[in-house]
Amino acid sequence: MFARYAYAPNQLGYCGPADARALHNGSSADIRALARQFSGAWPYLRAMSRLTGITDPLDRRLVESYWLGGGIGADLDADAFTTELLAIIGPMAGHYWSYLNADLAEEAAANHGFHVFGVYPWTRLLGRGADEHPIRILDSCRITWGTVVARDGGAASVRCRRLVLDGPLLRLSAPALQRAEVDDQHLATEVTVGDQVAVHWGRVCGRLDAGQARALAISTARQLQVTNRRLTDTLRNVRP
Repeated sequence: MFARYAYAPNQLGYCGPADARALHNGSSADIRALARQFSGAWPYLRAMSRLTGITDPLDRRLVESYWLGGGIGADLDADAFTTELLAIIGPMAGHYWSYLNADLAEEAAANHGFHVFGVYPWTRLLGRGADEHPIRILDSCRITWGTVVARDGGAASVRCRRLVLDGPLLRLSAPALQRAEVDDQHLATEVTVGDQVAVHWGRVCGRLDAGQARALAISTARQLQVTNRRLTDTLRNVRP
């Protein structure tokens, strides 16, 4: 599961080691070694492992909770999680990431959505007159859920909601079609028309059952709410 969700950004050169072909078709041991080189996901899994007492950071309960929200990570105390996470990523962050401090607990959650909207800098670049690029990155990087409406070889047409900027606030659009790559072989993401699926950086990560889709929708809505609160506060503070 870690490989299916991590492969797309790695293939694009955004996260993880430079040559991670083993993530695509390697053994469990290969994937386990490569996972440690993901500066995004791995610190979360380490922090979640410590706080839950689950010794293996790649335990499926932790991996699923990280990528989709809900599950075991949803029960973690935000202050404790923020402290644990910052202890890991703080030394690597540097001055550019000076906003990574205890105040993040107001937005923190032990999942990928928080990483995209709260830790990565892209939401802090909104409202400067060039929003198209940050919105595209945010929408691609978050895990999107949707329904497969057509298959065409190694691609699928997925009906899903896109991220848009509505005035100063982020929201999800009405359902629209998005083309997404599908790998039926190495990453075992076989999907058919009617399947509910997760999409990451334009690539289908796999099917979602009803509970997983609900957890992802809830965690996404929650992250947009707390992010919008920050965006509103920022706008209020910069007004004359």
